[in-house]
Amino acid sequence: MLISKYSNPDFDPYQGESLVEPETGRWVAPTANGPLSARLSLPGSKSLTNRELVLAALADGPSTLRSPLHSRDSNLMVEALRSLGVSIEETGDGPFGPDLLITPGELTGSTSIDCGLAGTVMRFLPPVAALAVGPVAFDGDASARRRPMRTTIDALRALGVDVSDDGRGTLPFSLYAMGTVEGGDLEIDASASSQFVSGLLLAAPRFARGLHLRHVGKHLPSMPHIEMTIETLRARGVSVHSPAAGEWIVAPGPIAALDVDIEPDLSNAAPFLVAALVAGGTVTIEGWPTETTQVGAHLARILPLFGATVTTVDGALTVDGGAGIVGGRSVAGIDLDLSEGGELAPAIVALAALADSPSRITGIGHLRGHETDRLAALAAEINGLGGSVAELEDGLEITPQKLSGGPWRTYEDHRMATAGAIIGLAVEGVEIDDIRTTSKTLPQFADLWTGPLLGRGAPTTPSGLL
Repeated sequence: MLISKYSNPDFDPYQGESLVEPETGRWVAPTANGPLSARLSLPGSKSLTNRELVLAALADGPSTLRSPLHSRDSNLMVEALRSLGVSIEETGDGPFGPDLLITPGELTGSTSIDCGLAGTVMRFLPPVAALAVGPVAFDGDASARRRPMRTTIDALRALGVDVSDDGRGTLPFSLYAMGTVEGGDLEIDASASSQFVSGLLLAAPRFARGLHLRHVGKHLPSMPHIEMTIETLRARGVSVHSPAAGEWIVAPGPIAALDVDIEPDLSNAAPFLVAALVAGGTVTIEGWPTETTQVGAHLARILPLFGATVTTVDGALTVDGGAGIVGGRSVAGIDLDLSEGGELAPAIVALAALADSPSRITGIGHLRGHETDRLAALAAEINGLGGSVAELEDGLEITPQKLSGGPWRTYEDHRMATAGAIIGLAVEGVEIDDIRTTSKTLPQFADLWTGPLLGRGAPTTPSGLL
């Protein structure tokens, strides 16, 4: 039975635990009852973990990933690489799970890969699978079949790989790999996702002629993710450079074995840091890197635009939200181009919906092709609570209104779930339909939100979320 103010008169969201309904994952977002004083550590970056898993699988010797992410997306990547003949063993015991020892082997086909809803799996692994021998089939969740894949499919065909998709340009599809990819010159339109570029670059050192890749679309979102890919390649001794915007050259050659420490996921820090502005007080994230290619680093620049104070001391980043919105602080809206950090948009839009004046968040049109159409989903759910959000061609316009509690749909999207949690800090009775969607990149979300962030109760998350 769902525990909520509506179904249980003894439940007090201001004082008690916020419980997850095990059968459905429904969760009443806990409401803040005072300023925060929280200090948290977060699991490893999904973007870095999955890039390093791919490179380690293609390397010339064993690699160890220390403090990797253990979530649905990373587990799907591990199992996919294992199915292609890569040995991946768990070693040690870190605070968020074991390290991973990856030992490359001869890549073999005659297998099927479950992509789940992970863009990194569906877009990074087809070029890797093309280096195997034999057929490899790709499929995923029902929602994954709506995500754009034509750029990857067309790119592989242009490189001489036999791909069958019945003309859909989406999952499911299959390829027949011959063990080698010639490589060379290639033009693609990666306007829908930077992952199309990264997936090709990661496998390119193993192509016979490397890769000279050109993006020919009108725009290219999430450039920091491509920079992350380039840095991970260079760290393993790969020669890669960009002679012009939207152009990359990767030389053929070995990928060095390397032991890597995975940074905390800074994008997953977004809802926790935004919480300081909503509830008031301070939130500190430990292990914040001094230099990083993660887009979550932009939070240190974005949150002061809403009036937060951000400081970094001894490798920990702290956001001070003063009295917070719950405590009566006035927070003005902003006009923000998020083209380089679109995955931060749900948290920023949730904050903007609680501000005192309108906001325009642009540069995020490509979010329509993410786990769900995030622009339509954010508009629908905020408006469903009494808000006023309008879709723009390339973003959202948010006009704050008085919000009231009610259902919040996640659309199988982890960042929709965490956006609902942010609003729930200030609005009593926000009932998130499935908090388990956060298992995609942060299975511990409900526990961290209720425990270290709000300081309430015992762990609330049911086991088996992965």
